[in-house]
Amino acid sequence: MSSYYQDKIAVVTGGASGLGQTLCKELGLRGATVVAVDVDQDGAEEVCQAIRARGGQALAAYLDVTIYENAQRIVKDVVKKYGRIDLIFNNAGTALHGETRDLSVEHWRTVIDVNLMGVIYGAISAYGAMVKQGSGQIVNIGSLAGLIPVPKEIPYCTSKWAVGGFTNALRLEGAGLGVKVNLVCPGIMRTPIHDRVAYVHVDQKRLTRPQSKHFVPPEAAARIILGQVARNRAIIIFPFYARLIWWLYRLNPSIFNLLFRKILRDFRKLRLP
Repeated sequence: MSSYYQDKIAVVTGGASGLGQTLCKELGLRGATVVAVDVDQDGAEEVCQAIRARGGQALAAYLDVTIYENAQRIVKDVVKKYGRIDLIFNNAGTALHGETRDLSVEHWRTVIDVNLMGVIYGAISAYGAMVKQGSGQIVNIGSLAGLIPVPKEIPYCTSKWAVGGFTNALRLEGAGLGVKVNLVCPGIMRTPIHDRVAYVHVDQKRLTRPQSKHFVPPEAAARIILGQVARNRAIIIFPFYARLIWWLYRLNPSIFNLLFRKILRDFRKLRLP
C-alpha cells in the first residue's frame, strides 16, 4: 500500500508540530502533495521546507480551525489550485486538565471549539468537495479518551467522544458517495501537547507531567495511521495497550472504576483550596 498516497492532494490541520508535522513529512515521503495548515504559519512553512528539501511537494497556509469560513477557504483554494482534494487529516487539537467544578464555560469553549468544531468544520468543508468529485478520504483524529471516560479531562473526553460519533456516522453516509471516513484513536503520544496543556486550579509546583517510555513516538504513530488509512480501517486504535483497554472497557466498564478513582484521588491532592 506504499503507493496509495502517490500524487494525492492531502491537507493536514495542525501541521506545524507534533503528530501533524510527522503526518505531513511521512505523506511527503510517500509521494503526496502536502498542504500543511496551522495557526502557526511559520512553523507550517518550516515543515513544508523540510518536505521540499527531500524532493517532495508541499505548501503552507494559515488556518484557525475554530472558524468555519477559514476551513471553507482552504478547501476552495486547494481545489482551485490542484483541481481536487483527496485527503484531509483533521488533526489540530488542544487539552486541559481540571475538575469540572473548577472549569469556566470559556475552558469548555476552548476545547470544544478546537477539538470538535474544528474537526466538523474541516470535515464538512472537504466532504462537500469530495461528494462533487465522487472520491476522497476524511481522517479525523480522536483519542483513546474518546472511547473510555477519563476523570479530570472531561471537556477533552467530551470533544473526543463526539468526534467518534460524528466520524462513524459520516462514514456511513459517505460510503455510497465515494467518500471514505476514518477515525483514529491513539493512546498517549509523545508530542508537545503535554508541555502546553493547561492545568486548572492545581498546585503547579507539585505537578508531575506525564512521562513514559510507553508513549507512542509521533513518527511511529504517523506510519501506523497512514498504513491503516490506506486500508480504509473504520477505527484505528493503537498501540496494543490502547486496543486492550478499549476491549476490556466494552466487556465490563466497571473494571476500570478503581483505576479512575485513584487517578482522581491523586489529582485532588494537587487541587488548590
